[in-house]
Amino acid sequence: MAKVAANTLRKGMVVEYNSKLWVVMENELRSPGKGAAVAQVVMRDIASGNKTDVRFATHDMIERARVDEEEYQFLYANGDEYTFMQVENYEQLIVAKDLIGEPAPFLKDGMICQMQMYEGRPLNVTLPETVTMEIVEADPVVKGQTASSSYKPAVLENGVRVMVPPHIGSGTRIVVKTADASYVERAKD
Repeated sequence: MAKVAANTLRKGMVVEYNSKLWVVMENELRSPGKGAAVAQVVMRDIASGNKTDVRFATHDMIERARVDEEEYQFLYANGDEYTFMQVENYEQLIVAKDLIGEPAPFLKDGMICQMQMYEGRPLNVTLPETVTMEIVEADPVVKGQTASSSYKPAVLENGVRVMVPPHIGSGTRIVVKTADASYVERAKD
C-alpha cells in the first residue's frame, strides 16, 4: 500500500484507517481562523457499511489500498439490488443501491460503468460523467425572465427533477451530469 497526504484524498479512494478498509465519500479542506488547515473526511467502512467523519491534519499520511478498476455493464434493477455484468468474462454481480448512491436513477440498460473492486468485492460504482435524458414535464416560460440568469424546474424521464433554461420544454432531450443532476446542454441528436 502507498501512503498519500490527507489533503489529496478524493471521493472513491480506498484507504486503511484503524486496521479497517474505508471508502472516501467526501473530503473538505477547512482553514480555521487560527491554526493549521485540516481535511474533514467522511468515510464508509467497507465491511460494515458504517460511516464516520474524521479530521486529519493536511500533512497526515494515510495508507491507500490498491483497488482494481473494472468495466461492468448495467443489466437491470430489482428493488434496491442492481445487477451488473463484467464486460470481459460475462460474470454477473449484484450490487446494493447505496454503493451507487445518488446517481442510481441515471442507470440505463446496457450502460457501461466503472466499478472499483478490492479482493473481488465491489466498493464503488462510477457512472459515466453525463447522460442524455428526455424531459417529460416542464413549466411554461414566464414572460420577463432573462435567459442568462433564470432557470425553471423540469422532470426527466427517470423522475429526477432538474433546473433547465427557460427555452427548454417537454420532449426535449438534454445532457445531464450524473453526479449532481445538473443541466449541461441541449442534446445534439
